[in-house]
Amino acid sequence: MEANEFMRYLSHLQNVGLLLGLCSVASAQFVITEYSAGLSAGSQPNEIALGPDGALWFTELAGNRIGRITTAGVITEYSAGLTLAYGLQGIAAGPDGALWFTQYADQIGRITTGGVITEYSAGLTAGGVPISIALGPDGALWFTEYSGNRIGRITTAGVITEYSTGLTAASSPYGIALGPDGALWFTEQFGNRIGRITTAGVITEYSTGLTAASQPFGIAAGPDGALWFVEQTGNRIGRITTAGVITEYSAGLTSGSYWIAAGPDGALWFTEVLGRIGRITTAGVITEYSAGLTVNGGPYGGIAAGPDGALWFTEFDGNRIGRITAPITQPTPQSVPALSEWGVLLLAALLATAGVVEYHRRTRRTGPSSPVR
Repeated sequence: MEANEFMRYLSHLQNVGLLLGLCSVASAQFVITEYSAGLSAGSQPNEIALGPDGALWFTELAGNRIGRITTAGVITEYSAGLTLAYGLQGIAAGPDGALWFTQYADQIGRITTGGVITEYSAGLTAGGVPISIALGPDGALWFTEYSGNRIGRITTAGVITEYSTGLTAASSPYGIALGPDGALWFTEQFGNRIGRITTAGVITEYSTGLTAASQPFGIAAGPDGALWFVEQTGNRIGRITTAGVITEYSAGLTSGSYWIAAGPDGALWFTEVLGRIGRITTAGVITEYSAGLTVNGGPYGGIAAGPDGALWFTEFDGNRIGRITAPITQPTPQSVPALSEWGVLLLAALLATAGVVEYHRRTRRTGPSSPVR
């Protein structure tokens, strides 16, 4: 077989191999794994965030601990330095290499990756009930105050400032996330609005397009330049542009949802009340997953993308940390996936066929006794 002919055969075989690989990718299944070893009984893992050390960090509402889980599933808990007996809520990575978290009883906490905890309360309104927390573009952490009806800001030095002008009374701010426009966006659970606050403290609210009494809850920035949020009682997933245009999606959704996060696959992932993990594309297509979840585990805690290409979530009632593999992205020709056993056999058959075809072609031209070059 001449060199150029061989390359043509090789190209055909490579294309076949790529198609076989794509078939195996298309049939890939999502896998849920749960971890509980090392987690205190009845701890009620709550919100979760990726840490600067490549591990996932989470709060324990009833256990009054901060937990850490590696991508191998090894859990460590920290409590030294915590002064309260209950109520750890939101958690987020800060710009200082530490994790920052909120506590019901009017405290903002900080934990280093070595487990050293510091608490801050000066400047917080009594009875404010800090809930969710997120890193802002100004190097500070921004958080919601559920009962105090305020948005708070804390610097890495522990200086707290509160903002309330522009907020509807008794709106109960809940989830908060950094938007692509450099502002912080938040949900108002009972105000039934989506709010926006600039780093200067200017608040704007949006409600047009939002189903009445839907109780927006968790919120996250999407890969499409919009903010995505879940509606706890409205049983919808919402999307709001930075211009304030709201769209809602419900087809394929079976229960209310709590928290939402952007996945490494370009979709948004969320936790549901009735024991499912949901996924919504930026086109609004919803898929739900439950196989592998403990029954009545309540995976309605937090959810976050890990460094391993998976989504990690908390199971509030099941007292576990869960992991669901994200979709495998379509490979490029430079990255052909490994073939299955059947794929290898088929390629071998094709190689043999190619040799037979070449033999017959040459014998027709030179006769059976002529050597093949």
